[in-house]
Amino acid sequence: MDQLLSIADGALRTLFSKPRAVRACPVLAGDETRLTTDEMRHSAALMRVNHVGEVCAQALYTAQALAARESRLREHFRQAAREETDHLAWTRDRLDEIGGRPSLLNPLWYAGAFGLGLLAARFGDRVSLGFVVETERQVEAHLETHLDRLPAGDHASRAIVSQMKADEASHAAQALQAGAIPLPAPARLLMKAAAKVMTTTAHYV
Repeated sequence: MDQLLSIADGALRTLFSKPRAVRACPVLAGDETRLTTDEMRHSAALMRVNHVGEVCAQALYTAQALAARESRLREHFRQAAREETDHLAWTRDRLDEIGGRPSLLNPLWYAGAFGLGLLAARFGDRVSLGFVVETERQVEAHLETHLDRLPAGDHASRAIVSQMKADEASHAAQALQAGAIPLPAPARLLMKAAAKVMTTTAHYV
């Protein structure tokens, strides 16, 4: 019962409360963001997608911590979730600043990611860590495309995405160090396909 309450509390906090970052939001000193209406709309769509990714990260890490077989890995996943909370807060704050909104489908994204986290964990801790590595690598590549697509003058969003990209690379490296094994090619392709559906939908909804 305690675990169920903790899971429910985590989901409600992620989906419906305002997250608080531990680290200060990244900024580019001396660069002021000035955007046209169209640029703000475009940035908001991209940051909404990034916010969805952080909602999913909370679900994934929570599920993997729940199902991890070793106590050290449970703590590894919990720490990763705490670090990802910064990203959740930064992207949500940036959405508010530019008049955007979170995805209306966030509960669906959370539930799907939680289920994937549990499924990965059923194959063992090393596979679960391998899922983290592949997820973070795909997210890192996705964020790189957003750096290309964000308006050149949107210094605030670009600073956030740059820091997120560095953090995701760090999480992948930590998972490798903890004993991750590579996922088979079909699993990686399925993950890419699922991510494509999510990012395309979240861009608009």
